Amino acid sequence: MSFETAKASLTAQGFGDRIRVLEQSSATVALAAEALGCRSEEIAKSLSFLQGDKPVIIVACGTARIDNRKYKDRFHMKAKMIPSDQVEALTGHAPGGVTPFGAKPGVEIWLDESLRRFETIYPACGSGNTAVRLSIPELEAASHASGWVDVCKLPEPESAV
Repeated sequence: MSFETAKASLTAQGFGDRIRVLEQSSATVALAAEALGCRSEEIAKSLSFLQGDKPVIIVACGTARIDNRKYKDRFHMKAKMIPSDQVEALTGHAPGGVTPFGAKPGVEIWLDESLRRFETIYPACGSGNTAVRLSIPELEAASHASGWVDVCKLPEPESAV
């Protein structure tokens, strides 16, 4: 049902033809990048948090990690991920397919600055074997995000030996 909800949301906004249903799993960043033939950075992962009793999805670059200090500075509370057994009930999407598209009413969506360095990214589309190819402006429009936040950190670049 989650895929159908996300698909309906994207189709209503003119992006339905961009959805890819994959034969292999795309439930993790690494699996999605392999299945789509792109870099892990280009996967837009959706992270699920609880702020009090309110579910929040933060969409970030595939290799980014939540920076607890930045998160607390922005939201005035510690980052608390939704327990995996509650993600679907609270967001409308199961782990591995969490997406901002077709999320349950009341779920707040934020886009992390880590995404801005890409022209095109690939968020999940409601299941562990789907994705959709979008530009950053298209992601902004299709996600109905509340705005942009800077709550992640990127991995340190590997130094040359």
